[in-house]
Amino acid sequence: MKINNFSNPKQLAMKKTKTILILSIVSIILSGFSLSDDIPKGWFRAGSKPESYKVGIDNTVFKSGQKSAYIESIEDKIQGFGNLMQTCDAKDYLGERIKMTGYIKTENAEWAVMWLRIDSKDNKQLSFDNMNDRPIKGTEDWTKCEIVLDVPEDSYSLNFGFFLNGTGKAWFDDITIEVVDNNIPLTSTPSTFELPKPTNLDFEE
Repeated sequence: MKINNFSNPKQLAMKKTKTILILSIVSIILSGFSLSDDIPKGWFRAGSKPESYKVGIDNTVFKSGQKSAYIESIEDKIQGFGNLMQTCDAKDYLGERIKMTGYIKTENAEWAVMWLRIDSKDNKQLSFDNMNDRPIKGTEDWTKCEIVLDVPEDSYSLNFGFFLNGTGKAWFDDITIEVVDNNIPLTSTPSTFELPKPTNLDFEE
């Protein structure tokens, strides 16, 4: 007489556990795809603390059109920033002065900025502005932001985007990059970053 394996309670319990495990794995995989799919096409997530932020598309808040991008903190306190950026070829702008324009809207943001960096082929930074002298803070409606930089003849790439430092939420929309007249003043400012002095060389601190 053939015995139906499913009549065994132990086997039924094992089958149920296996099914739950498979469904859990599928759920995790689908969640990962959902997070990736939410990132705007052509952009990628970066920053010093990318895991502390949610990045995506908002089809209810926008400056124009029907969508905007956003960065939102998912932790109560963050020492770092989340970044949404992309890199493109500089060949169409060599020897030109360019202006990057974009709009930022914030909600309880520590501060949010737009940034643009121009690099050489050997990854040397040729020009840079991250609006460190004019960030958007707190809760503000759509604010127009502009960055003007020169693109040297030996430039290789334009790297640009937006980042949110600390907590809060920031939306970004309507980005343009255009060649402008050399009479338009540059917005780049000298870096205030200073390298530290040698410290704790005997490891006793």
